[in-house]
Amino acid sequence: ILLERELKMDKSEMFGFSLESDNRTEEEKSQQKAAKKDGLVSALGLGKEAPSAPMDTNYQKEIKEATSPIRFNLNFDKQIRGDGGNSSKRDSKTFNIDRLFEAVASRDVGKLDGLHQYLHQNMMKLSDTLYQSDGKNALMKALLHLKDGKNNTVELLIDISEKMGDIKKFVNSAYTNSYYKGQTALHIAIERRSLLYVKLLVSKGAIVHAKACGTFFQPHDGPNFYFGELPLSLAACTNQPDVVDFLMENEYERADAKLQDSQGNTVLHALVVVADDKNNTDKNNTEFITNMYDRILKTTARLHPKLKLEDIENNKGLTPLKMAAKTGKIGIFSHILKREFEESHTKHLSRKFTEWVYGPVNSSLYDLAAVDSYEENSVLEILIYGSDIPNRHEMLETEPLSRLLESKWKTFASRMFFFNFLVYLLYLIIFTFVAYNKQDGKPPFLLEQTSMGYLYVSGQLVTALANCYFFFIGIIDMKRKRPKLQTLLIDGYYEILFFLQAVLFLVSAGLYLSGQQEYLGFLVLCLALSWVNLLYFCRGHIHMGIYSIMIQKMILSDILRFLFVYAVFLFGFSAAVVTLLIEPPVKNTTQKTGRLIWSPVEPEENCVKPTFRDISYTTLELFKFTIGMGDIEFTEHYQYKEVFYILLIGYIILTYILLLNMLIALMNRTVEKAAMESTCIWKLQRAITILDMEKRLSTCLRKKIRCGVEINLSTTLGADLRRCFRVEEVNWNKWNINLGKINEDPGCWDRVQQPASYTLPNRPNRGRSWRALIMAGSQRRWQTDQSTEMNPLNTTPV
Repeated sequence: ILLERELKMDKSEMFGFSLESDNRTEEEKSQQKAAKKDGLVSALGLGKEAPSAPMDTNYQKEIKEATSPIRFNLNFDKQIRGDGGNSSKRDSKTFNIDRLFEAVASRDVGKLDGLHQYLHQNMMKLSDTLYQSDGKNALMKALLHLKDGKNNTVELLIDISEKMGDIKKFVNSAYTNSYYKGQTALHIAIERRSLLYVKLLVSKGAIVHAKACGTFFQPHDGPNFYFGELPLSLAACTNQPDVVDFLMENEYERADAKLQDSQGNTVLHALVVVADDKNNTDKNNTEFITNMYDRILKTTARLHPKLKLEDIENNKGLTPLKMAAKTGKIGIFSHILKREFEESHTKHLSRKFTEWVYGPVNSSLYDLAAVDSYEENSVLEILIYGSDIPNRHEMLETEPLSRLLESKWKTFASRMFFFNFLVYLLYLIIFTFVAYNKQDGKPPFLLEQTSMGYLYVSGQLVTALANCYFFFIGIIDMKRKRPKLQTLLIDGYYEILFFLQAVLFLVSAGLYLSGQQEYLGFLVLCLALSWVNLLYFCRGHIHMGIYSIMIQKMILSDILRFLFVYAVFLFGFSAAVVTLLIEPPVKNTTQKTGRLIWSPVEPEENCVKPTFRDISYTTLELFKFTIGMGDIEFTEHYQYKEVFYILLIGYIILTYILLLNMLIALMNRTVEKAAMESTCIWKLQRAITILDMEKRLSTCLRKKIRCGVEINLSTTLGADLRRCFRVEEVNWNKWNINLGKINEDPGCWDRVQQPASYTLPNRPNRGRSWRALIMAGSQRRWQTDQSTEMNPLNTTPV
């Protein structure tokens, strides 16, 4: 017995096995093996359909034990005596796993009387694998069957395990099957919202960093709940602030907020993932998510002042703010951008700072860290180039993104855009001149030693260089943006059309240099597409931009669907007509006397008239019927005219009457719908243009035109130098409140560098008086500052 107890110590696990007692009879062993076999068959789908996977089942995707225990059979003496251990009369105090699970599930402490004595006599522990089903033990079973937040068997099990000396192993036992892998009793207690048992488990040695990484706890199709795998993340995502506070500040083992799960997500990432911005109030959890987000930030800053929790990136290189932008969680995204703390000890956690307030007018400084496109993989870049992001238009309307893009447009983008327009217009004129003055004969043509010849070759070189530029820029943009089909419908298709234009020209140039006359066809297509691409520059003006968007949406939605259906009817009826109509043989016979009797057609030599036996000719003629220009006289000398008339009438009804009227109706609806969202789409397309032009600038130029100002926001932790963007606005709802201001008086010495942009309410008289007062005060303050050479930002904060 002493030897066995020594082998059963935790030290035995270092050798890869453990020694356990086994008092099961042969009959019980055979029954359990049969049950396991049935479970395997059910899980593999070989028998009846496998059950669903609720939390409190023995569901498993693979039969696998966590360890390989060596069990000591306590019934060997019965086998020696000839009993064989198959006696059907078992002690009523025998506790197997079924009896133990049934007792804790019923919450009846009386059913566990004698459990401690039984375990002691049989040298067994509650942490033995005989008392586990895929890692789930009696403690987990008990926690899954709480009533009014209580199950008295939990305390009894913990007390017995503590007496047996395996308390840490018992409370930290985890699921081993792939579906709930890693889940411990602490996870279950948090999920059941029981602070009492959370405190009890942590006090008994429960690991607060255990990771539940099973399939159910990972994002996938089907029922799942991803919460970040860690107990702290589970408590935060299920809105349990008391549990969060205990886990982060308990005296036993504190949960580390910067710890990451298998996807690299911290607790803040997990909160962003579970955020739901749906309008349905039952599913909108933005309020508690934002409160929990701020709570964890403040607690972490108090416990670890130097830790920047929001700067931790996951495996995809996303911070919580960038993840909110990438997933379209507009509620938490807007909150993070506009987060402002008034307390001095937490003010450094703010991303928004009130610079000055005068009546309803306030000037705010927004932190541009990770927001401005000056940085790589910024929030602006994620939103503008992420064509599959929901709520993208609304997120770009939030501050400071909207004003930041407007500032970029006024600072440099508008001038660059107009210059690009002039250059492209010059390219079109040169290209048209070269194409119009093409030479006849077999290419390539020799250079004429005249001024016109030199001018013609120069135009060819300029056109070739321009299209090479479009080609390489198109490859770079596609590699960076990775466009999808949805990109065509939302972000615009001009970038792809420019690339296609370059491809057509390069193909034409290749055929020209190889002496092929077919170069002219590709050249003409490239020229037509080049003029169509001139509409790209409509996005520089709001009205022309909206008009271009309507054309784009109608082409890519209504007209494409119409052309698909129309092509089916056109080619279908063309094939039917070609098959039906049979030309009568040409009657050019003579009588015995040699006299010509009758000849309906006397074709001229070398002149072949197309007939309706040619499917391309038939298709063209049927298309004329669609636009009301068809002619039916061609049926005079053909057979089966009645059948042809039936086909023709059906074709006209389906195409000319039905499809064309449906197209008109759909286009009217598209125009009405586009009128409501065209402004947002136009702003998005202009934002794409701004970022594209900014990416093509050199580093020094980008640094020179960078938005925002460097400001030292002194806090209790010392100097806090940040690049911020100033936004001034009017808010009549929050003007009579106390705010933590940086400056006492309105106005700023560098306002001439960043003109203010006001958003006044619909109160004409009152709005004008406030505006006049503010502008007058700002003027006087600016003059005073110039005379005294004083910077208002250096005044003592209130």
